[in-house]
Amino acid sequence: MDNMNLFECFNSGKLVIPGLERDFSSINWSKHATFEGVELKHIITAAQTGGQYSYHLVRISPNKKIELHTHETQLETHEIIAGTGTCLNDNININYAPGTISVFPIGVKHEVTANEDGLYLFAKFFPALC
Repeated sequence: MDNMNLFECFNSGKLVIPGLERDFSSINWSKHATFEGVELKHIITAAQTGGQYSYHLVRISPNKKIELHTHETQLETHEIIAGTGTCLNDNININYAPGTISVFPIGVKHEVTANEDGLYLFAKFFPALC
């Protein structure tokens, strides 16, 4: 299975936890409020987890970025599904490719830049981002 097909499995997949099943295909993509060329599918949010965690499918258009920022109250993880790019994690550059997982402890500055093929990832926040 190529990487884009893998991404499409997630794009149309589902979340299953006790008492809740959500089809990802029923969740619309929304534009990131701050970063141009970044879209999100809010898979599960604070409203559904009592604020404990949130999961977001993220797609970053070719050569676009999530600018340098910090989450002061959340640990964040990225699991790369498709595409390539780079991540600045606490002043260390990390190559992003399918299968890479990156962790950002609370308060760590980070930035993600997609290469010319775009970048597709799962972002998870503990406690929930939104």
